[in-house]
Amino acid sequence: MPTESLIPIASHQVANRFAGALALFYGTLFGLMGTHLPFFPVWLRAVGIEASWIGVISAVPAVTRFTSLPFVTGLAERHHALRGAIILTAFATAAGFALVGSQHAAVPVFLIYAATCCLWTPMLPLTDAYALRGVVRYGLNYGRLRLWGSAAFVVGALLCGALVDVIAARRLIWVIAALAALGAATSLALRPLDKPGKGLAAVQGGSALLRQGSFLAIIVSAALIQGSHAAYYTFASINWQARGLDGLTIAGLWTLGVLAEIVVFALSPRFTLAPSTLVVIGGLSAVLRWLITAQEPPLALLAVVQLAHGLTYGLTQVGTMGLLVRHVPVHVMARGQGYLAACSGIVSSSTSIVSGAVYASYGQGVYYVMAAMAASGAILMWLARHQFNDHHPQSAASGG
Repeated sequence: MPTESLIPIASHQVANRFAGALALFYGTLFGLMGTHLPFFPVWLRAVGIEASWIGVISAVPAVTRFTSLPFVTGLAERHHALRGAIILTAFATAAGFALVGSQHAAVPVFLIYAATCCLWTPMLPLTDAYALRGVVRYGLNYGRLRLWGSAAFVVGALLCGALVDVIAARRLIWVIAALAALGAATSLALRPLDKPGKGLAAVQGGSALLRQGSFLAIIVSAALIQGSHAAYYTFASINWQARGLDGLTIAGLWTLGVLAEIVVFALSPRFTLAPSTLVVIGGLSAVLRWLITAQEPPLALLAVVQLAHGLTYGLTQVGTMGLLVRHVPVHVMARGQGYLAACSGIVSSSTSIVSGAVYASYGQGVYYVMAAMAASGAILMWLARHQFNDHHPQSAASGG
């Protein structure tokens, strides 16, 4: 039985329809994130939930990434229902946020939000797995598909930020719920993918990936480099505000980083370096970025440093997805994405906790810890790079 990667490439028209529907769904998925990340805590405070509960509720998505998420992605793959799982989780997420909006007490909000996140957080790894299967099936480029998500994140955050001055903060949840509903609607347009043959599916279970040194090197390296952004995500705006930067300047600095990320995704089809090398470059760029950030650079230099986000996040993401599409069999791609998300969730949540304690004592010195994390990820990938030579995307089925 031929593997999925050996099926003749479909017509450009079919490939374009697949890419268009996926780009649209990526846009709604990240547009939801762009409104939720900055403004969900604002809604929680507006409805009278105490700060201690806001902290607990805000930690829920990180916890579900290494608890329920791998279970959902594995279940979807075992039943060959990747697209169906995306649609189901999209509609469940929309319903969940609508139910959250109907509650104003801490305990009901926490319980409903926790149940919602159990199905919401698997959506991104499920979508990435679906995208990588499309990359193999239709000869597409991951970066060109994924950039629409980054663009929508910026648009979603800016639009919701503008709405804050127009509508009451206690109504922000309905903006989030509306975007979740839009995502559910667009999920229906996703194109079905061919099921892998029975012979291929029987070759190896997803859990065997965790016994492969090469796969572990991929997910741990990515988790360390991406996890080194934890202090930046948590404390950058706080520090910039303390330095006297106004809200518009702070928003501009964040936007610079995402725009650089979009450029990297757009240019990724032209990259000729090996994916492992891209990850190493991303990690080393992160080391330099955090070392400079630790010095509290002036605004002009800070703006240049923000552009490095295209390398520290974007290039690392492109390299990681390139490694996965080459070294993880298509029939266990969702579980591979689930393990990556779980590993990243453990590292990022742990790093957030540690960085909070370090920042409280040493301020910007927390970025030295982030630089050490990024260096560890780059070194690990550099040491493992020889394991990635001359491998076919399906060869991972036979071992590490």
